[in-house]
Amino acid sequence: MAQYEFTKDLETGNAIIDREHRELIRAVNRLLEACSQGKGRSAMDETIKFLNNYVQQHFSHEEQLQRQNSYPTFTAHRAFHEQYKRTLREITGRLSVSGPTIAELANLNQHISLLILHIRTEDKKLGAFLKQA
Repeated sequence: MAQYEFTKDLETGNAIIDREHRELIRAVNRLLEACSQGKGRSAMDETIKFLNNYVQQHFSHEEQLQRQNSYPTFTAHRAFHEQYKRTLREITGRLSVSGPTIAELANLNQHISLLILHIRTEDKKLGAFLKQA
């Protein structure tokens, strides 16, 4: 199964955000690996739990930085985070119940692609803003 990579074009210029994005991508890759290797449900559930918790923690850190620096599009950024977390919980919940079906893996990959796009666009804007703040 394809793995995701933290490439230069995903760097925001903020060390904390970039470090957490790297860890998010590692967590996603661990989940995809667990799914593709047919690991037991307990291994997959542990990875799912970590991924959901880490997404929650990372988004919370980003939002804290935005509030502290009066980021002008905080409300929209936070709304994306809330919807993303909700959908990720739904997808990973179904993965946990039904296992890594082709349909659920496609949903997961589509959702991860949305996160990558968000990093490449919105989080890079945030990084540039924080550099100037």
